[in-house]
Amino acid sequence: MGKSSAPTLSRCIGVLMLDLPSLPRVKERRCHIICLTYCTPLKVFGCYCSPYSKHVFYSPDYSVGQFYEDARQATRCILDGGRVPIVTGGTGLYLRWFMYGKPDVPKASLEVASEVYAELADLQKSEDWDAAVELVVKAGDPKAQFLAMNDWYRLRRSLEIIKSSGSPPSAFSVPYDSFRKQCDLGATDNSNDMNSSPDEVGENKSKGLDYDFICFFLSSQRLHLYRSIDYRCEDMLSGSEGILSEARWLLDIGLLPNSNSATRAIGYRQAMEYLLMCRQQGGRSSAGQFYAFLSEFQKASRNFAKRQLTWFRNERTYHWLDASKPMEEVLNFIYDAYHDKNGTVIVPESLKLRKELSSRREVSELKAYRTKNRHFVRREDCSQILDWIMRTEGEAMTKV
Repeated sequence: MGKSSAPTLSRCIGVLMLDLPSLPRVKERRCHIICLTYCTPLKVFGCYCSPYSKHVFYSPDYSVGQFYEDARQATRCILDGGRVPIVTGGTGLYLRWFMYGKPDVPKASLEVASEVYAELADLQKSEDWDAAVELVVKAGDPKAQFLAMNDWYRLRRSLEIIKSSGSPPSAFSVPYDSFRKQCDLGATDNSNDMNSSPDEVGENKSKGLDYDFICFFLSSQRLHLYRSIDYRCEDMLSGSEGILSEARWLLDIGLLPNSNSATRAIGYRQAMEYLLMCRQQGGRSSAGQFYAFLSEFQKASRNFAKRQLTWFRNERTYHWLDASKPMEEVLNFIYDAYHDKNGTVIVPESLKLRKELSSRREVSELKAYRTKNRHFVRREDCSQILDWIMRTEGEAMTKV
């Protein structure tokens, strides 16, 4: 379920939607918070909505730590207005920080941040990733070698933590891990209760948090999901303000693919790499090169959705709902679950989404899946995009 359906639910329940990937926890009071998590190929870099309709937009360097602080303030603003947040989004890490809290990692002073930046600046400028990793490993973080290539933000952050505390990031406890251990210890006690359903067990686990979370994971059957993702990727390439235009802006301000959170995002990285290739070719691209880029974009998006399914399959507080069912039925169920005085959510079979593939037919259909575009089918269908690339990327090379 996309964010477009969340306002409908907010009008039904009389709460205010927080349009973000996730939100942090707030310890000052307890209330019900509804988490509507849907499987999507995109990370949300948008804004949050406060009772005053204030919108806050983020820079390409926006981190999950910064998000935690901003979302904490947004949550308080909504609660102070007498509303209950509906959290929507598909980024598991952000949702996890919101529900369980952020790691107690020290924040670097301006002096430390400047020192780290100076140490890594020349290496980043020369694109010597291996030497930069070696520097951080020698400083005290052996896990730096497992970072994604060109993830300069996390590499700098690791060195900042070492210089600030004398320890690597892995030395600090993660609230989610502590909560998970407590749940595992209590799972043995519940295993002998034959009357407890998986829904009830997951709901009881969420009661141990700072809020009474009611969490739902909405998706559709895998084949339908993959087809929707492919169509969405096509849609993002249509129009003058599509993802290629945004990728061009990121390149123009000096960013490289996979160099920070924005340029690592699904779609943005592929689009930036494609435009860089076009610039190297003097602003030219063949139809074949465009379709190769689109295919890679769609494949990466489907793989991300698959990882999301795996992530939330291991999260015990989410109730899985089939978003291919009539949306009115899904929203009515969530509405009733919110108002249920018993505090126990039991998903009816008619709305329940299976977490695993249940038949050989489904497995074989997935293996045989092939993309079928609806907009970009013939070579001439991408002619307008190729013309745009010729105009804009040819100019970019001229400026260089």
